Amino acid sequence: MKQLSDEKILDSWHKNASPWTVAIAEQQIESRNLVTNQAIVDAVVATGGRSVVDIGCGEGWLVRELTGRGLDVLGIDAVAALIDTARQLGGGRYCTLSYEQMAQRPPDERFDTAVCNFSLLGRESVAGLFATLAGLLNARGCLIVQTIHPLVACGDQPYRDGWREGSWQGFSDEFSDPAPWYFRTLESWTQLFVENDFALTRVSEPLNPQTGKPASVLFVGLKADS
Repeated sequence: MKQLSDEKILDSWHKNASPWTVAIAEQQIESRNLVTNQAIVDAVVATGGRSVVDIGCGEGWLVRELTGRGLDVLGIDAVAALIDTARQLGGGRYCTLSYEQMAQRPPDERFDTAVCNFSLLGRESVAGLFATLAGLLNARGCLIVQTIHPLVACGDQPYRDGWREGSWQGFSDEFSDPAPWYFRTLESWTQLFVENDFALTRVSEPLNPQTGKPASVLFVGLKADS
């Protein structure tokens, strides 16, 4: 297994499903508490859609939050341990599927909104998933992606697409073997939408009130044939 690969990302998340669940339950991630959780909830609610698919849902916090607001939500994740936890906690429907499996056999239902909240980390898997997303949506369907802001995440490295090593800095000692991730520029993220039948209607940069820097970048795309 290559250390910088989509396969390695999944391997790491299988290993870290338990500490991740604890981190979310105990609200250990400051930026999520301060900014990004509310940003993604507000973005989904603002679309006005009633049916949602949360792709890369993890232990299901967003599914539960949106279900509590009266939406019909399906959560999908490749890590069975995370989906098992989500089902135990309830508050939505859940399915274990990898992005590759979704690309080959997408769910047999359509949604008003698809959301990917910090869940698009790979290269080939993300490209393959994007190619299927328009087909999952109803007319006038929306795709919402929240991810690490490229300009903030770039650090001292060149501002170009490429694999980066992962880190659990700031997390508990229970985490191990951090997942790599594929860095994309703002231009590359935009191209993923445009090349896969989405018209970008909004790009926002939720700010961390403590640092004054973007905590994330949030894209909203409208299905192009809508």
